[in-house]
Amino acid sequence: MAMPEPINVEPREGYRIWVEYDDGASGEVDLSDVAGLGVFKAWLDREFFEQVHISEFGAIAWSDEIDICPDNVYFDLTGKTPTEMMPGLRSQPVDV
Repeated sequence: MAMPEPINVEPREGYRIWVEYDDGASGEVDLSDVAGLGVFKAWLDREFFEQVHISEFGAIAWSDEIDICPDNVYFDLTGKTPTEMMPGLRSQPVDV
């Protein structure tokens, strides 16, 4: 099963974004826990934060250097786990 892909993203108040995925899942995600840290200091400029878009590679992005993984956002948004979305993960051997 392929992971759903984001098809729309919009900035919201504070450090929240609204995201819609191609499977119909949608909602707001709060990113304030990383705002102001590392590369995410750029978000302190509100105009920059509002430039959120879906990159040509499917990431939720603000620039070529600043993006977040759409899979993690999907898991946060839906409460689903990687093994729920990709059952084959359970059967993969783990090298220690």
